[in-house]
Amino acid sequence: MNMPSQVHIVEVGTRDGIQAEKQFVELDQKLRMLELIVAAGVRRIEATSFVSPRHVPQMADAAEVLAGMERPPGVEIEALVPNMRGMERALECQLDRVVLFVAASEGFNLKNLRAGREKMLDAAREAAKEAHGAGMKIRGGVVTAFGCPYEGRVPLEAVERIAGDYADMGCDEVGLADTVGMTNPVAVRRMAEHIRAKFPEIRFTLHFHNTRGVGLANVLAGLEAGVDTFDTSIGGLGGCPFAPRATGNISTEDTVNMLHEMGAETGINLGKLLEAVSYAESVFGRQLPGQLLHAGLPEWGAPAA
Repeated sequence: MNMPSQVHIVEVGTRDGIQAEKQFVELDQKLRMLELIVAAGVRRIEATSFVSPRHVPQMADAAEVLAGMERPPGVEIEALVPNMRGMERALECQLDRVVLFVAASEGFNLKNLRAGREKMLDAAREAAKEAHGAGMKIRGGVVTAFGCPYEGRVPLEAVERIAGDYADMGCDEVGLADTVGMTNPVAVRRMAEHIRAKFPEIRFTLHFHNTRGVGLANVLAGLEAGVDTFDTSIGGLGGCPFAPRATGNISTEDTVNMLHEMGAETGINLGKLLEAVSYAESVFGRQLPGQLLHAGLPEWGAPAA
């Protein structure tokens, strides 16, 4: 199998993971989650988002989260920014990267982002210009890249169009998101191979949900296509609050365990990562979808006779 030997994890638990939770996560709880995530060796964290507090109350304390979290050397902190209003708030904080987002399907843009694709792209261009001026890196997110709950399959040309616009904005990365967990490994590999060949100067990342149980299979397909960076969430927390049946992200611990068992390096200590998952379960008072915490780390004994 031809796949990357080093794989990068972007932890999104305190952003995408908790944004749809009804139980408000207090500031000290978010900071403790982040502390444990950093202690496990995670080196890229999408910690929060500068979205409307009215629409996403969990992210109302974005500035306080960024001000209060630990920042060891070598850890990159990122935040989601939807428009210039969010960008203005982000500029007041210490950030390494901002994440922009536009849906590939027009229906999703209109229904859930309350603006058409062209208006969203205009907002992204304006925010990207400000981010460049502040010396921040930029990732452009393509929402519903693999399927839309309102329109079904999304034409490849729509994904190409947004990726091309992000390249023109100076984004160093473009993330392709399966926002509602509709895709499959064959489609992932086809998309990843095509889009990487189309834009060889751009680093592409993948964001999967495990809505229909094929999240890790999709990761494997992405690896086989040469992608080496994936968004994951501790415990499998998450889901888009603006998309029907968009249940949890792929879990960080299950993804990292699979990668390590296949011989790929992540730099993450699984034992310490499970401490973050255990703490998250204590915050929400329930077992989360991730399986490794309760199944346990693999224990390889002597070969059977």
